Amino acid sequence: MTAVQERASAAEQQLASRRELLSAAKDLVPLLRKNADQAERDRRLPEENVTALREGGFFKLTTPRRFGGHQANMRTYIEVTAELARGCSSSAWVTMILAGGNYAAGLYSEKAQKEVWDNDPEAAIAGVLTPNATSRKVEGGQVITGKWAFASGSYQAQWIVLAFPLVNEQGEAIDQGLALVPMSELSIEDTWYVAGMQGTGSNTVVAEDVFVPAHRILAMSKVAQGQYESEFTEETEYHSAAVSALTLAVVGPQLGMAQAALERVLEIVAQGKPIAYSFYERSADAPSYQLNIADAASLIDRARLLALRAADDIDEAGLSGKYPDILVRARIRMDIGQAAKLSREAVDLLLNVGGAGSFAQANSLQRIWRDIETASRHGYVNTDLSRELYGKALLGIEEQVAPF
Repeated sequence: MTAVQERASAAEQQLASRRELLSAAKDLVPLLRKNADQAERDRRLPEENVTALREGGFFKLTTPRRFGGHQANMRTYIEVTAELARGCSSSAWVTMILAGGNYAAGLYSEKAQKEVWDNDPEAAIAGVLTPNATSRKVEGGQVITGKWAFASGSYQAQWIVLAFPLVNEQGEAIDQGLALVPMSELSIEDTWYVAGMQGTGSNTVVAEDVFVPAHRILAMSKVAQGQYESEFTEETEYHSAAVSALTLAVVGPQLGMAQAALERVLEIVAQGKPIAYSFYERSADAPSYQLNIADAASLIDRARLLALRAADDIDEAGLSGKYPDILVRARIRMDIGQAAKLSREAVDLLLNVGGAGSFAQANSLQRIWRDIETASRHGYVNTDLSRELYGKALLGIEEQVAPF
């Protein structure tokens, strides 16, 4: 089979998998929607959701096919998590995080991957990439101690990727490390008391003198340059632009949140109720409502187009074997920030249509609003920082203020 034929075959396989996963995600939306309030009350996903997501294969979205996973590319990753978010923001977010962890595990050596999936093909991996830890170098690896907040998916994960300072024998930090650690060696502190994304259970994971062998450690400086430990170079999904991929992933659920808000507002308007303190007997007849809905739908479309362009750039990098240059990576980062911003703005417009009733606890719009206000401010989608990175790249300024 020629290289062109192999690429065409891989594309067909991805398309078939995407259609299957999207169909399954759509079927799951009613269940997730039904349980969304419970997820908020419990501050974690209901077991019914977890079981459905696991049995549906969504926690294996990016697990290598060698271990029974879907090995989804970025376009599939984004579209599937967006679809799940139409039902429940938190369920989609946890799925996205676990898929990100499984994707990250695909960057490690075969030895590390086998430790994760040989005995448990269903294993899911969470991740926190803020290096809130101390470490010391010992024979064969590093010993880490620390606390990592915002650990979404930690209740559902069997493993987790944790950032920490990679040190030499003198205790000097020489890089940022990414440690692949079993959840069984960690504890969880109940710290997740927030206004939005309450159902994610994003508590704090704690490590006390946990030994991490060298084969389960990646150097962030290499990852940021597209240098990975995986020996399976034919698995192009894990040989693209990892930092860009992990950053883009957080946008998927936000696209679905905005879409869910649009669908809810259309349902409300379709009820034919009048506009309070006006002579409009049907809100659908009011140009102000029509314009706000049209503008919101257009913002959602634009957000989706930007996110999928970024996804296609990342997928193409893997297929071509060429690491994206700084300008492409900066544009991806810009697309990510703008997609999140546009999604949030769309929900704001839809709240104008929904009115004060949108904030009733019985109305799902208020939950979606709180969720997207929280999610769209994740550090990965810092819109102002994204603009700075892209502006510097366009002007040829080499100074880097963040990995991308």
